[in-house]
Amino acid sequence: MARAHLSRRSLLTAGGAAAVAIGAAASPSAAAAAPLDNPVDTPAEALRRLQAGNRRFTSGHGRHPHQGLTDLHRLAAGQHPFAITVGCADSRVAPEVLFDQGLGDLFDNRVAGNIVDDLLLGSVEFAVEEFGSLLIVVLGHERCGAITATIDAIHSGGTAPGHIGVIVDALRPVVEPVLDQPGDPVENGVRANIAAQVAALSARSTIIAEKVDQGALRVVGARYDLDNGRASLVA
Repeated sequence: MARAHLSRRSLLTAGGAAAVAIGAAASPSAAAAAPLDNPVDTPAEALRRLQAGNRRFTSGHGRHPHQGLTDLHRLAAGQHPFAITVGCADSRVAPEVLFDQGLGDLFDNRVAGNIVDDLLLGSVEFAVEEFGSLLIVVLGHERCGAITATIDAIHSGGTAPGHIGVIVDALRPVVEPVLDQPGDPVENGVRANIAAQVAALSARSTIIAEKVDQGALRVVGARYDLDNGRASLVA
């Protein structure tokens, strides 16, 4: 299916101008913006790189790659993130840290409950189209506050204050069906939500679904363990 290509310059004119100005000051070339590590050419390679980084992180042997000012200047000319993350807005779950990656590696999207709404979906589609990222990781985590708040609201019959209610309303259809399952209700809700958001990415986006069908993109779900730092595939 043919689609008009929308460039970063036309979509983000002001931001693009700022990037050009920074690039001019640092004098990086377009070629210099390419990743410094060996190129990642397939979704499987992208996943292996993240898994290897997580093993380094959990073993205390992180490399903390390309996180300096030189890397910042190099990337001013353009970015080539090999993976996209859809993570929870939580201070303990920072993708570059737990996957031992650096500037320009991951296109991060973070919102409470890692919910795929229209705005987040557009952001993910932009990265898929513009940067050719090969992997999308929906990253949930244990003891998620958004899931807990949703369960509390369901049990109490009350409402969450302010705009927190919007998060609860979005998660309620995912969490409510698993409340009667054996085991910890928050953990059940976290896993159900990861699976639901993974499914939503392809079901709601023709752009993502086409790339997945072509083998150019993979969508996976992972659960992050706050106690030991491991990110394990669950969907």
